[in-house]
Amino acid sequence: MRGLLVTAGILPPRDENLALLTNRVARTVAELPPRHADLVRPFAAWHIIRDAHRRSSRGRYTYAAHKGDCGNVLAAISFLNWLDTQHLSLPQLQQRHLDTWAIDRPTLRSRFIPFLRWSTARRLCPPDLVIEHSAAQLPGHFQAEEKHRTQLLRCFHDTALPVEVRVVAALVRLYALPLTRIVELTDDHLRHDQGHTYLTVNRHPLVLPPKLARLIDEQLQHSPRHSDTAGCRYLLPGHSPGRPRTPLGLADTLRQHGLPVRAARNTAMMDALADLPPVVIADLFGIHPRTAERWATLAGGNWSDYVAARQAAPQAGSSARRIAVSQPI
Repeated sequence: MRGLLVTAGILPPRDENLALLTNRVARTVAELPPRHADLVRPFAAWHIIRDAHRRSSRGRYTYAAHKGDCGNVLAAISFLNWLDTQHLSLPQLQQRHLDTWAIDRPTLRSRFIPFLRWSTARRLCPPDLVIEHSAAQLPGHFQAEEKHRTQLLRCFHDTALPVEVRVVAALVRLYALPLTRIVELTDDHLRHDQGHTYLTVNRHPLVLPPKLARLIDEQLQHSPRHSDTAGCRYLLPGHSPGRPRTPLGLADTLRQHGLPVRAARNTAMMDALADLPPVVIADLFGIHPRTAERWATLAGGNWSDYVAARQAAPQAGSSARRIAVSQPI
């Protein structure tokens, strides 16, 4: 309903991802016992949500960021519940307790770190307690080169596929874009100039192949009018006015059409590292530099000379980047 009112100009637009976070936190905290709510509420309000507001003000609060922040709050709740089962409180917490909890919960340990730091800074638990990030695992799912190319060609030439499927699958296979970033794309990210079409990703313009540019134009032309919000239109509008499609639903749609995401994106990332150093990959695709370095290690690239040269040279002005496509499309 709110989306319809925003579209009609009755209500002002808002950051829907931020609203998802605040509403989810409010509902979750309301269901907690008072002793837990008294801890989780200020942690969520003054650490998680305040930081989310800062990122939102810079236009960088994505659906993935909202999911991660919700995960941080839920990890804190999980830990407090575990303390209850051990008949412990935060002031009684010792390193051995923390280690026991973390060993059995490898997927939660990294999400719990913000709450531990927040609690330590406010002297709610003993100092010097530490929890290590889970050991990062390198990706293991890839596509054979021929299969990757065949699927990319299918995106460009198979008119039986829905246009949105062709667009998304091509963006994944050409630029290794995650679905969480693709669903945030609007017509403001697209620019036509001197015969070329550019897609701006993380403030970097990418030169699109002409066929992909035409598909994106077609997708935007057929987007329902209710997707207009704040003067722009989502590339992939959802069912709710003013909201894009969800990454999970989009992944299911791609899978149903024989174009799964994970292995294709991993393969595209490896292809990109053949042409670009990890420092550029991190900046271009908005991933952490350490993540890009791990990818470079997997790819067997050695970019130390590039990094040294980049640090010594003056910064050049922004320019459009091209990621090589090895075969004609």
